Amino acid sequence: MERVTGIGGVFLRARDGEALRAWYAEHLGVDMGEWGGKQFAWTPGGSTTWAIFDADAEHLGEPTQSSMVNYRVADLDAMLAQLRTAGVTVSDEVSDTDYGRFGWAHDIEGNKFELWQPPAGE
Repeated sequence: MERVTGIGGVFLRARDGEALRAWYAEHLGVDMGEWGGKQFAWTPGGSTTWAIFDADAEHLGEPTQSSMVNYRVADLDAMLAQLRTAGVTVSDEVSDTDYGRFGWAHDIEGNKFELWQPPAGE
């Protein structure tokens, strides 16, 4: 049987694609190509998690939000401070786990996203 070997991309539906692409470029440093996306090169130790949550899972944000993207960052505290300084809606909650540190924020369309700082050495 053939099997999925990884996640090839994450795609978001936008009410205003141009504005949302500009927001991600300004606040998360995702420089979009002319085609409207960004390819990230894999690095040693990198991984992508794929999971399914129940419909009432609060982790994904509002019940109308059908997906959430997790972005890997080198310094979670610095990224959260940068977003707060820019006026971005950022959760006060930070979760420290064996898998790393996690924080959350919302883009200009209200989509909740997760920021992940992997454990040292990963």
